[in-house]
Amino acid sequence: MDILKIQGPVQLNGEITVSGSKNASLPIMAATLLAPGVSVIKNVPDLSDIRVLCELMISVGAKINKPAKGVYEIDATNIDNPFGDYEIVRKMRASICILGPLLARCGKVEVSMPGGCSIGDRPVDIHIRGLKELGAIIDIRSGNIAASAGDGLKGKDIFLGGPFGSTVLGTDNIMMAATLAKGTTVIESAACEPEVSDLANCLNAMGAKISGIGSPRLVIEGVKALRPVEYSVLPDRIEAGTFMIAAAITKGKLKIKNCQCDYLMAAIDALHNIGVKVEHCGDDIIVSSNGKFKPVFLTTQPYPGFPTDLQAQFMALLALADGNSVITEKIFPDRFMHVAELNRMAANLRKEGPSVIIAGVDKLMAAPVMASDLRASAALVLAAMAAEGETIINRVYHIDRGYEKIEEKLNACGANIVRCQV
Repeated sequence: MDILKIQGPVQLNGEITVSGSKNASLPIMAATLLAPGVSVIKNVPDLSDIRVLCELMISVGAKINKPAKGVYEIDATNIDNPFGDYEIVRKMRASICILGPLLARCGKVEVSMPGGCSIGDRPVDIHIRGLKELGAIIDIRSGNIAASAGDGLKGKDIFLGGPFGSTVLGTDNIMMAATLAKGTTVIESAACEPEVSDLANCLNAMGAKISGIGSPRLVIEGVKALRPVEYSVLPDRIEAGTFMIAAAITKGKLKIKNCQCDYLMAAIDALHNIGVKVEHCGDDIIVSSNGKFKPVFLTTQPYPGFPTDLQAQFMALLALADGNSVITEKIFPDRFMHVAELNRMAANLRKEGPSVIIAGVDKLMAAPVMASDLRASAALVLAAMAAEGETIINRVYHIDRGYEKIEEKLNACGANIVRCQV
């Protein structure tokens, strides 16, 4: 098992290029299962989650080739085993994104209930409800979701709202299935995240007819067939946001390249309010800080609100603010396992229901800590770069799920991170 040894404090300076979006790559790659033939997906990050999805797609009959960095050739000509095995699916929650396309393509599918990060309850009931609205017959048996299309999927007006807002993967699944349904499907309360829009744009490039992209109301006109596609995935806004916070917490200055600023407005606004300088330069952002941070109140919300996937990283930053801050989690109310680990590093955090009260401290101190999930891992890396001494982060396989060679990118800008095996 790998660990990261991080010596701090350091000051980051230089340039970092943002990789392709993990959360867009996964459903876009799954969407290629809808079209017989060879699709080419570009700008895909080299992550363990991507490798898990490739394993899963190969198991259902796809052939996958990687001719160049970030490029995947996916041959979905013969999809003859529409079954998502538990031993693969348990490794990653996003495995559920094969449910919709396989049901539409094969007329039946069976997928194990998904695993993934420990960030609280994330049921798939909305996925199931949406597919039932399209006419699917669904049975839950032995921990698997078994679905069949019966006489074929049929377009329907579907409301996809849930207790914590819209569902990204649920929207993805229903949208993919609806592309081959008979008639028109309207998804109300659709997720508006840029990654959902990227999937919709890819599906349209495959011959789908989707309108309302980027809005909470998607209209999908069913077509008889889709064609293979060549498509480039958008940059990862969460990785970009993490590096923005890295510049701030280390009192450094980073030029973050290949960063679509329009998708980061909430995070940029929060940084401005804290006292961090953010300059726009085309698709690049320059972030600099003197290390003096004002306290703020933040609440995570569905896009375009403040993203839950940056909550842990901002908590590490606000641990050093001059005063008391509050972060309220409205998407995953139990997503606070990093609180105890940050407190081990001399932060002063107190959880109160779905909120954390953050009393700023003068400095963080190194300590052995354990990563509980993907974004918590990133928060610990950020805190470690600002802390005094050597921090050891255990269970860093979580960070490899969502950040491509993060220690190499940060070390090139002045970090002191060593990956070791224990």
